[in-house]
Amino acid sequence: MLKIILGAREQAALEQTFKTTVDRRLRNRCQAVLMAHRGRKRKTIADDLGVHRTTIKKWVAHYQAHGVDGLKRRPTPGKPRRIPETLTATIVEWVKAGPQGCGLNRANWTYEELAVQVYRTTGIVLKRTAMRDFCQRQQIRPYRPTYRYLRGDPHRQAATKRELAELKKKPTSGSVSC
Repeated sequence: MLKIILGAREQAALEQTFKTTVDRRLRNRCQAVLMAHRGRKRKTIADDLGVHRTTIKKWVAHYQAHGVDGLKRRPTPGKPRRIPETLTATIVEWVKAGPQGCGLNRANWTYEELAVQVYRTTGIVLKRTAMRDFCQRQQIRPYRPTYRYLRGDPHRQAATKRELAELKKKPTSGSVSC
């Protein structure tokens, strides 16, 4: 049995976090600590929450060491990204300019071609999937250039919209109705 004794303030803080959080994992961790406080066995808590009993022990230990903040998820370290942040703006500009802007004879970019372009200019070897993930994070699509409208001159776009609105307002003369 895993026993933890909570003060009234600690119990209220845990219950408040349990009731208000949208993070399911944090809610489960708060619930585990509250169940342990009420005297439930670690195996029973683990079965109820669908985790291993050693996980419950870790959660309670984290709570005892750090409080409610110990139950929150921390980012886990992973491999560094293949494309450095310093290249982000350059690659986005390449996608916006299109392959012709980089001197290539293509209509649109593919992820493979972008990876080759990065290799040619920086020496960084990338796969198609790394370029796809990068483009998704940057919210750009190299194969369907919808960003051409974004790079247009806003003053010219506004003037064109006004002209179109004026054309729609003018009645057509000499039209024959059937």
